Formats: sequence, C-alpha cells, structure tokens
Amino acid sequence: MTEPYRVLITGSRDWQKVEVVRFALDYAFCEAAHTGRPLTVVHGACPRGADAQAADYANYLISRDLPVKTEPHPANWHINGKRAGFIRNAHMVNLGADVCLAFIKDGSRGASHTAALAEQAGIETRRWTA
Repeated sequence: MTEPYRVLITGSRDWQKVEVVRFALDYAFCEAAHTGRPLTVVHGACPRGADAQAADYANYLISRDLPVKTEPHPANWHINGKRAGFIRNAHMVNLGADVCLAFIKDGSRGASHTAALAEQAGIETRRWTA
C-alpha cells in the first residue's frame, strides 16, 4: 500500500480566508497526485477557523471520490487543561508530515508554535498570514 502524502494543517481559530485554505489544499492534492500517493489532511479538529475550513474542503474532495482522507486530532481539554492545544499540536508534528500548511492570523500562538515545531522537525512549512 502506498504511504499517504500527509499534510499537517495548523491555523488560527479566527482565520477567515477560506479561499486561501482551499488553494493551499488544492496545491497539496496536486503534489500528492504527482507522486501517486493519496492525500491525508491532518488537523486539530477545531470547530472553527482554518482547521474547520480544511476539514470541510477535504470532505468535499472525498465526496467527489478523490483519494483523500482526514485525520482529526481534537485536543483533550479535560485532561490537559490550558496546555491541551499545545500538547495536541506537538503530537501531530511528531506523527510526521510531508508538508505543514500554517494559516496564522494576528500572530496566533498555537499556529505559530506548531509551524515552528514542524520546521524544527524538518517538515516543509508554508505560512500564510493575516
């Protein structure tokens, strides 16, 4: 079985530029297709912002019978408290990815931290800011 082309999404909860997320995912899908690998969209399962936009678009691609999967990683706020987002983000980076797409609004601490962790892990990181 072919290893998926893993795209790690990190972004601000108040990211509003849906078209930017879609463009970035379309480009990643084309990269995956060029390598003959299915696309897996890894995200933090935030119900709004960049995570939600990426998940919605990935689900749209899935509905078109394209080789795409989603891999949500919700933060465990009950167990980890205020650090839950940072713990979840580090876990997603540690799982590995081919590329990290970072959508950072107003210097979002969580998204900026995840993008930095991805870069430190040797994952190509593409940033968009607003």
